[in-house]
Amino acid sequence: MVKAEGISGLTKLFREALNGMDDGGNLLFVGSEAVCPPFAQLLAYAVRDRDMRFGFCPKAVWEKSRTMSWVEGAGFQIGKEPFEPGEADVIVLLGGLAMPKFGCPVEDVKAILSQIPRHKLVIAVGFMDAFRKAGWNTSLHFDVLIDGYMSAELL
Repeated sequence: MVKAEGISGLTKLFREALNGMDDGGNLLFVGSEAVCPPFAQLLAYAVRDRDMRFGFCPKAVWEKSRTMSWVEGAGFQIGKEPFEPGEADVIVLLGGLAMPKFGCPVEDVKAILSQIPRHKLVIAVGFMDAFRKAGWNTSLHFDVLIDGYMSAELL
C-alpha cells in the first residue's frame, strides 16, 4: 500500500499506476455522468505528457463514448466525437459508477470490460471506499485500486 496526500498525491499515484504502459496508447475513463467527468479531466491532465488518446464512457454505455480533447484555456474536455472503446489499452473505472444514486449495475461494467479484450490494465479510482462498499472489488478485477478520502471545512 502506498499513501499520498491531496490532489497532487492522487495524480501522482495515477501516473505511477501507468508506469508499465507505453506512451501513445488509448485510455478510456468509464464513469457516471456529471459526477465523474471532472475527475477524468484531472487525471487526463496528470498524464498529458504521455501522448495518449482519452475517451469518456458514461455509465458503461458503449455507444455514448466520446473523445476527450485538450481545449486551450479550459483543459481536457469531453467532446461530441465518438471514441471507440474497443481500442482502449487502459480502462479507468471511476467511483461514481458504484454509487447507487449516480452509477450503474456492476453487470454493465463487466459487460463492457468483456467487449474490450485488448485492454492491458484496469485502474479503479474512487473516493470514500465506494468500490469496496458496493462490493465491486470482489466482482471485478482491478489491476490497481486508488481510493481517496476527502475532508472539507467551511470557514
